[in-house]
Amino acid sequence: MRWSALAPGKRLRPALVMASCEALGCDPTHSLDVACAVEMVHCFSLIHDDLPAIDDDDLRRGRPTCHVKFGEALAILAGDALFALAFRVAANMKASAEARADAVSVLAGAAGTPGLVAGEVLDILAEGTEPNLEAVQQIHAWKTGSLISASCVLGGIIAGADAEQRQHLSEAGRWAGQAFQIADDVLNETSTADHLGKAVGSDREKSKQTYPALMGLEAAKAAGEECVERAVEHVQRLPGPKEALQSLIRYSVDRTL
Repeated sequence: MRWSALAPGKRLRPALVMASCEALGCDPTHSLDVACAVEMVHCFSLIHDDLPAIDDDDLRRGRPTCHVKFGEALAILAGDALFALAFRVAANMKASAEARADAVSVLAGAAGTPGLVAGEVLDILAEGTEPNLEAVQQIHAWKTGSLISASCVLGGIIAGADAEQRQHLSEAGRWAGQAFQIADDVLNETSTADHLGKAVGSDREKSKQTYPALMGLEAAKAAGEECVERAVEHVQRLPGPKEALQSLIRYSVDRTL
C-alpha cells in the first residue's frame, strides 16, 4: 500500500479537493482528510489498472508497478485495502455527520458505476474497435472525469457549497478531467517512459479509444485547450480565491508528466 500511495506523483486529485475548498473561501486544510481519501481511491485504481489482466504495465510513477514488486496477489489485496481505507478516512474526517455522509456518497459514486470502474470496463471492451467520438468521450468522462469532478465537489462539500456552487465545481471538474485524459493520451504518444514514469505507446499497441487515434495529435491538443476554457468558465463563478484551482486546471493540459 505504501509503495503505491507514497510513490512520487502529481497528486492532482487531492490538490483539486483543497483548491476547490479554497475557491469557496474556506481554509483548504479543512479538506485534507477527504483529499487523502480521493488519492487512496486513485492509487487503488492504478494498482489494479496495471495488473496483467488489464493493462499489464511494469512501470508506474517511475518505478516497478505494485504487482511487479510484490506479486499479483499482494497487489490485488493492496488495492482492495486502499479502497477500503479511503472510505474509512472519509467517514471519520472532522466534519458534520451530513458532510461526511455526503462525501462518502460522492466518492463511492465516482469510483463505481457509472464512474471510474465503468470507464475502465468500456476502455477494455473498446480495445481494437474503430475510434469514434461518442465512445472516446464516454470513456474519458467515466474513467478519468468522474473522480476529478468528484474531487472538486468534495472540496465544495467541506466548504459548505450551495447547489449552484456545487454544480459549477462538478462541471469544472468534468471538463478538467476530459482535458487531463486528452493530455494523457497525447503524452502516451509523444513522451518517453523515462520521462513519463510509465509505459508509452501502449494505447496505440492495444488500439485503445483515444483522441489522438480519433483525430490526430494537433486536433487532440486543441480539444484539450477547449476543455480547459470551459472548466475555467465555471471556476469564475465561485466566490473565493480561484488562482490555485485555475492553475491546476491549466496544468491538466500543460503538464509533461
